[in-house]
Amino acid sequence: MRKILAILVCKLLRFVGKLVGKGSSLPGQYALKVCPDVLRRVQLPPYIIAVTGSNGKTSTVEMIAAILTAAGKQVVYNKEGSNQIEGVTTLILSNCSLSGKMRGDVLLLESDERYAQYSFRWFHPTHFVITNLYRDQLTRNGHPEWVYQAIRRAIHPETTLVLNADDPLVSCFARDHAPEKVKWFGLERCSVSTDRPQGVYDDGARCPVCRGRMEYACYHYHHIGHYRCTVCGHHRHDPDFAVTALDLESGKLTIDGTTEISLAFRSIYNVYNILAAWSVCALAGADTGTMAGVINNYILKNGRMVQFTLGRRHGTLLTSKHENSVAYDTNLGYIRAQETDCVVMVIVDAISRKYFTGETSWLWDIDFDLLDTPHVKEVILCGKYANDLALRFQYTSLPPEKVKVCESISEAVALAEGEEGSEGLYVVTCFSDRDKLLSRVKKD
Repeated sequence: MRKILAILVCKLLRFVGKLVGKGSSLPGQYALKVCPDVLRRVQLPPYIIAVTGSNGKTSTVEMIAAILTAAGKQVVYNKEGSNQIEGVTTLILSNCSLSGKMRGDVLLLESDERYAQYSFRWFHPTHFVITNLYRDQLTRNGHPEWVYQAIRRAIHPETTLVLNADDPLVSCFARDHAPEKVKWFGLERCSVSTDRPQGVYDDGARCPVCRGRMEYACYHYHHIGHYRCTVCGHHRHDPDFAVTALDLESGKLTIDGTTEISLAFRSIYNVYNILAAWSVCALAGADTGTMAGVINNYILKNGRMVQFTLGRRHGTLLTSKHENSVAYDTNLGYIRAQETDCVVMVIVDAISRKYFTGETSWLWDIDFDLLDTPHVKEVILCGKYANDLALRFQYTSLPPEKVKVCESISEAVALAEGEEGSEGLYVVTCFSDRDKLLSRVKKD
């Protein structure tokens, strides 16, 4: 009876929540109060795919859903991205009959890396995709190795792990897992690869297993690349699914030497997200033709990249993640690679949507020198933490006359709109501040 009551409570609250535009986690929260082990009592679909990691979860989940739907499977997933235990419970119970049988062929879950152990206490994924692990939300998550331990407690021996072979910390998840239950994806050496680490720090210098010195055959970005420990031998595994050729300039990648994909968004992040989605969908039975047809020139619908117009300027919003320097570096690198005249706006107004913090040390981990290029004509800094940004920019190589500081987002928008130039505008900010910009412009 408690199971049925929990499902009823969840469905009712979810219905009310949809009417008011909220309610992705609250229904699950109350359902768990009624029946704490309700997720153990329901019948789930044959495929349960979870995705976690520091970056790329939402984008990867969206592409997995699109591919498997095109492959003829009924996919249930949380488009709202509520990725902790309460949101997972809401999703599952909202799609259950009163008897506790969940509809669909695939349950697809974006899982918060810190709380995965709670989401999967009563059931376990058939496939668990882990995209990457690096410095992220210091106030909340601490060190990446702490997050590694949190995810490790969520892994079941029967789960097939789909791991980023190019991330030395992610690859550690395979150490105590049955080899036949581990599948790898990775990027072979290509046009974006370098022989030296890039960025303002080197988190790949030491082995995550023994602290020995690491050697890299190549880097793709930051500590992601082809590595081997000189002491214990911890090394990159040969991938089961690989990007074998990549040309970001022309927007082309080749998977497994046979399938060419065109990129709507020419970012190394996008390449890894595509490959992660491709890998797990292949394991779930999708054929190559279907996957290629969906992914080719795929445009994300989750708001990570938004086109807009401001006065005479054509603008692009690149959603980064506050407290995550790698996310910022990737978007700044994208701007640098475009080589067309532009103005760049950086907004830091609210650091987090989930908790309050005024901690801005992460700004010093970002390689803002990437903007020191002739086609970036001006950089506008704005938001509550504009002065923190301004101090950080004093320690870059950008000429001071290129940098302007505005106390508010509205002032920065007015400045960009009123200037005579017609250069493109790139805005780099987080989900916390995204709508503060989009509410003032015309979305294309």
